[in-house]
Amino acid sequence: MKIQLSKPVATIDLETTGVNIGADKIVEIAIVKILPDGTRQVKRKLINPEMPIPKAASDVHGITNEMVKDAPTFKQVANEIKQFIGNADLCGYNSNRFDIPMLIEEFARAGQEFSTEGRKFIDVQKIFHLKEQRTLSAAYKFYCNKNLDGAHSAEADAVATWEILEAQVERYGDIGTTTEELAKFSGEDDMVDFARRFIKVNGVEVFNFGKHKGKPVVQVLKEEPQYYDWMMKGDFPMNTKQKFTEILNRTYLKKDKN
Repeated sequence: MKIQLSKPVATIDLETTGVNIGADKIVEIAIVKILPDGTRQVKRKLINPEMPIPKAASDVHGITNEMVKDAPTFKQVANEIKQFIGNADLCGYNSNRFDIPMLIEEFARAGQEFSTEGRKFIDVQKIFHLKEQRTLSAAYKFYCNKNLDGAHSAEADAVATWEILEAQVERYGDIGTTTEELAKFSGEDDMVDFARRFIKVNGVEVFNFGKHKGKPVVQVLKEEPQYYDWMMKGDFPMNTKQKFTEILNRTYLKKDKN
């Protein structure tokens, strides 16, 4: 079986200064865009994060401060990246938890609106863990019978991720072949924001952390409205703050109508 595409899929891999979505920055981005006819388009860029790259991060991906000192900032290339992705669905390895939230955070910091409406999110790691419980290099060896040369090079990881997804579709008849089916299998229907500070339980948005964990967001906004201000001033990803603001605005809009 082959993956059936009704629109492009952009397979994304990021290398960063660290794993804190709210504080860390991208140092390399690679996007392998697969068109419905099977054509591949690749965009790879080193990014100046405008902050020091910790040695621990450089030890993982091999990108140093010297390598990015003359590279463009994300803000300088944000529109180019946005245009390249276009209306594509998004794919990656652990992308629903890290790469996509980090990318959206960078777009927000650059003042670029990047809509997730109408997009499908396919997380190859989620499929892999549900089926086999391995790492990316092991997944590449398991599914494609190849060694992942250049692991932690964003382009090599993105290419390998797409090849793994193709192999997964061939191997597992129950995960589907369309982007809709693959996103449903690997996606997270309960997700509200990418950092998962809020989730949906029976269709209701609830807190997924802290003292209000499990409580409906609307209830907390009514009982403790100052909690909104606390979160807006806190070290939360911009996507989380945006979603919280959307819920707040929707709550007061509904209140005004009543």
